Amino acid sequence: MSAFIKALQEKRANVWEQTKELLDTAEGEKRDLTAEEEKKYQALNADIDKIDVRVKDLTEAAQRTKDAEAAFSDLLVKPQEPGARKDADKDSELRRWARGEQRGIDIAKPEGVAFRDLVKGTATAGGNTVPTTFYGKLMAHLIEVSGLMMAGPTVLSTTSGESIEIPVTTAHSSAALTAEAAGITESDPAFAKRTLGAYKYAVLLQASTELLTDTGVDLEGYLAMQAGRALGNAFGVHAITGDGSSKPSGVITLASAGVTGGTGVVGAFTADNLIDLYYSVIAPYRNSTSCGWLMRDSTLGAARKLKDGQGQYLWQPSLQLGAPDTLLSKPVNTDPNVAAPALSAKSVAFGDFSQYFVRMAGGVRFERSDDYAFNSDLVTFRGIIRADGLLVDQTGAVKVFTGGAS
Repeated sequence: MSAFIKALQEKRANVWEQTKELLDTAEGEKRDLTAEEEKKYQALNADIDKIDVRVKDLTEAAQRTKDAEAAFSDLLVKPQEPGARKDADKDSELRRWARGEQRGIDIAKPEGVAFRDLVKGTATAGGNTVPTTFYGKLMAHLIEVSGLMMAGPTVLSTTSGESIEIPVTTAHSSAALTAEAAGITESDPAFAKRTLGAYKYAVLLQASTELLTDTGVDLEGYLAMQAGRALGNAFGVHAITGDGSSKPSGVITLASAGVTGGTGVVGAFTADNLIDLYYSVIAPYRNSTSCGWLMRDSTLGAARKLKDGQGQYLWQPSLQLGAPDTLLSKPVNTDPNVAAPALSAKSVAFGDFSQYFVRMAGGVRFERSDDYAFNSDLVTFRGIIRADGLLVDQTGAVKVFTGGAS
């Protein structure tokens, strides 16, 4: 396996070198890519993305193997502890519900487990701490499909859904040079009060009776994957662009203005634009471990072509499997809900995403119905979560690039 992974790593590096050669040739001749070169460039980018997907699959498989070995080791070596019976009871309850012996079940967040800044599949970035419970699997898939959730927001988990009043910072205090015995000018930080609610996101899943009775089916994994992805996609749209009206407030919606592009370039950005956006965010936020970039895939494709004043590419591929690629040394996360470059469009966000709070109210509510699709012999499952989102520091923790206005 290690030889295969090394071969993948070498192949990825080779593809990137081909990409750089293609771009350098066009730049040396002071021209844009020809139609044929652009086609080749897109194909090379697609090859890099395919390798990344394969690496991700291998990383997840390795983590699952590690978890399974640890579980078997505990079962074979350690005596059963008093708390193990409780977990087994929960598992049995889930299976009884899946067989139709009870209608509903609440999948609560496990006690003592934090879901902040977890990156699924990356062991050193939190993958080793993701539990293998049904809740953990569902949350992992929810995070997987949302670029914002991968970027490291602060997640608040509450047992109920009552409104939470959150102070939002809109301006910081400032100090001034003061003469001896002179009065000190007062400078208070400015706060606004915002409410984190609990908006309901729900999905219906249907499975055939044959599928559910097949003993070879990982029912728990199947339901967690389907529900997690569906709920993650639904919440992910609002977490990016929500306007706060009967829905969460999106991080792009509340982010501060950073850089505006030039005119006559149809909203596109330059290398200087991204460098300016990087330094428009002050050092305390830039130095945060949750600081990074957020854009859509096609936008990242354009960013990969850019160089700084010394001829170095702003985008650098990771040399370590499982570690993210970087843009100006900061990790890049992609989300399809971020706008594409266009006039007046906010197409790139940069900053400390831990300042975006995601509120998860309660656990996951699952219910089963054998009657809803009785004539089709399908079993219907209903999954529900309640969530909200808010950028709590609006002084410039996250800033955006906006395409030229004309």
